[in-house]
Amino acid sequence: MEKLSGLSHLFMTIFLHNFSSFMVSPAITDVTMSALCPGRDECSLAIYLTGFQQAIIGLGTLVMMPLVGNLSDKYGRKTLLTVPMILTILPLGVLAYSRERNFFYMYYVLKTLTAMVCEGSVHCLALAYADNVTEGRRASAFGVLSGIGSSAFVCGTLSARFLSTSSTFQVATSVAVVAAVYMRVFLPDSVVGHGLTASLISKEKPDLTKPDGESTRNGTQLFKSMPSLEDMVSLLKTSSTFSQAAIVAFFSNLADFGLHGSMMYYLKARFHFNKDQFADLMVISGIAGTISQLFLMPALVPALGEEKLLSVGLLFSCAHMFLYSIAWSVWVPYVAAMFSILFFLSHPCMRSIVSKQVGSCEQGMAQGCISGICSFANVVSPLAFSPLTALFLSDQAPFNFPGFSIMCIGFASMIAFIQSMRIRAAPPMLFHRGSNCDNAEV
Repeated sequence: MEKLSGLSHLFMTIFLHNFSSFMVSPAITDVTMSALCPGRDECSLAIYLTGFQQAIIGLGTLVMMPLVGNLSDKYGRKTLLTVPMILTILPLGVLAYSRERNFFYMYYVLKTLTAMVCEGSVHCLALAYADNVTEGRRASAFGVLSGIGSSAFVCGTLSARFLSTSSTFQVATSVAVVAAVYMRVFLPDSVVGHGLTASLISKEKPDLTKPDGESTRNGTQLFKSMPSLEDMVSLLKTSSTFSQAAIVAFFSNLADFGLHGSMMYYLKARFHFNKDQFADLMVISGIAGTISQLFLMPALVPALGEEKLLSVGLLFSCAHMFLYSIAWSVWVPYVAAMFSILFFLSHPCMRSIVSKQVGSCEQGMAQGCISGICSFANVVSPLAFSPLTALFLSDQAPFNFPGFSIMCIGFASMIAFIQSMRIRAAPPMLFHRGSNCDNAEV
């Protein structure tokens, strides 16, 4: 852990941001149901609206993630982190003020628009800080980063367990503000290429007197920062390991987003869960994930390697989804949540595998490419699973199996597991765009 002390301000920034985001997770289902279907435990409208929001956010992030990652390679991670961390505050502030139906719709619109930029951006840019870590330590750094996220998940959901709904959103908004201020004050920027460190939000005005139309070219630089299709295809073709990891990323996130969009509505309809029970479930999952990523992963990666741990994590991801789908009693979801001690290993392992396939100058583009693929999964997932969830939780279900959509989600995770078994260790840093970049080490 001492070797990663140079990333301490990044870890604190991620902790505060995730704390504010996860704190509202146990309460948002009850708020949605109360606004749309008061007094009911099953609401197809809430499921469809959640799925529609998830798909729109996925479309936005599908475009934004590669752009954000590539811009961070040019202008620095800190600059790009500022935008999503500030935008995150807005929808939280609306529900902190009121949770009545009109304010809920205002939150819904704001959340949809801001999440098109914010969803996954902070995590993607935090992963791109890998250019400050030597290659041998990246798996541990990603594991610790995921462990910090899990710790924030535990603290946030545990706080929500003991706070009222109104206080939950007020505290979450305050912490989101503190996270943005802390990041701007304390977080150092990562080292980027020479001549490319000018901040997009710098107070210095650009030089408009440069000859030969150079200023005009600079005006379109932002739009040219989008990685070209040729770059993306080259990245996928150059490394078979990267392309296989991209397939795993798609199917694992297809399952994860499907579970995220369906599980709480399923548990509310099946076992009448409320905010406090959702919080209990998330705390169990978060504690198990924290232990996994902070203690198990650093110990297991040197012994087994990221490729094997990725397969182990995805295997337990399948198992816990199948267990949710056939839950026959109220205690079964709590047992399934404990499986997170192993399935949380999959994402940091996958990101570490991806990181080793490119040089330090391409970390933002590579992680942005994977995040874009994950965003595409976020688009497809609600289109496939939201109607299925609404159907099997309604009175018009073709047969009595409320967890049928969760089982289908488990099959998507199984495809990711099967594909992960084909990944083998490959020579690192196969792809380079030829830009000059210093690799800073902590």
